Amino acid sequence: MLMLFLTVAMVHLIALMSPGPDFFFVSQTAASRSRKEAMMGVIGITLGVLVWAAVALMGLHLILQKMAWLHQIITVGGGLYLCWMGWQLLKSARAKKQNGDETPVVLPARGRTFMRGLLTNLSNPKAVIYFGSVFSMFVGDSVSGGERLGIFLLIVVETLAWFSLVAMVFALPKMRRGYQRLAKWIDGVAGVVFAGFGIALIVNR
Repeated sequence: MLMLFLTVAMVHLIALMSPGPDFFFVSQTAASRSRKEAMMGVIGITLGVLVWAAVALMGLHLILQKMAWLHQIITVGGGLYLCWMGWQLLKSARAKKQNGDETPVVLPARGRTFMRGLLTNLSNPKAVIYFGSVFSMFVGDSVSGGERLGIFLLIVVETLAWFSLVAMVFALPKMRRGYQRLAKWIDGVAGVVFAGFGIALIVNR
């Protein structure tokens, strides 16, 4: 049982550390806005992972095998959402370039960061692939109900801890000052990255 938990923890940590939409969202929010705003996004992302983990424990890989069209819909819908986020970031970069780097950052409405974090995670088809294949390998029929619950809690806690660390690091004054100096370039690069993720998912579906 201990070896199972250690293996799942290591595999999930590697998945979390791999740069993707969730990481870019949390790091940019922390550097450009505040640690509090970033943590709201982290909670949203963690809730998304909670949903994916719960569905995987209930047999996500079987659902995807029998309903291939559902995977296609999730992939295209997620790709379009990531493209939209990329476009928003590119518009932000253009506005900063036109108005100068001293343009004050306008915080999103209360609760919007949480929802954007949740949607960023849920719209990422890579999460479907991960939880529907890699993660599902560790929750076969031989895994007991208690072990499944333990794995579920492990995944949620590990996700929250990792992205909280990312938020704390990128919210440091030095990181924020660096962001303010390079805001338009960072927003532009992040916009291209998000749009690239979205386009790649749609094209390679």
